[in-house]
Amino acid sequence: MIASHSEIHDLSKKNQDELDKLDYGVVQVDDTGLIKTFNRYEAELGNVQQSAVIGKNFFTQVAPCTNNRLFLGKFKEGVAANTLDTSINFVFTYKIRPTSVEVQMFRDSVAHTNWVLVRRK
Repeated sequence: MIASHSEIHDLSKKNQDELDKLDYGVVQVDDTGLIKTFNRYEAELGNVQQSAVIGKNFFTQVAPCTNNRLFLGKFKEGVAANTLDTSINFVFTYKIRPTSVEVQMFRDSVAHTNWVLVRRK
């Protein structure tokens, strides 16, 4: 697990500078996958500019290697049930050489926000 539930709930209270200091990737997406927040760690891992990805679809435009049953499938199922809370091991392959990561996806059912957290293994 990358972050505890209380740490994840606190992410929405952090400003961009605070998110950029975290030692893991933070992506906040809406229910369709559009990126609302993207921190420095994630930008460096994915070799993308933070400002260039806001408003784009994480699963199809920014990290299309996640557009599969394992990753996007779990996201969609969790969002539909309003209970997204899962961790998976994954290998990112888009725009970078294959990189093993731990991924934690969580939905704050009260605030209706979705978080994708990523840490290089």
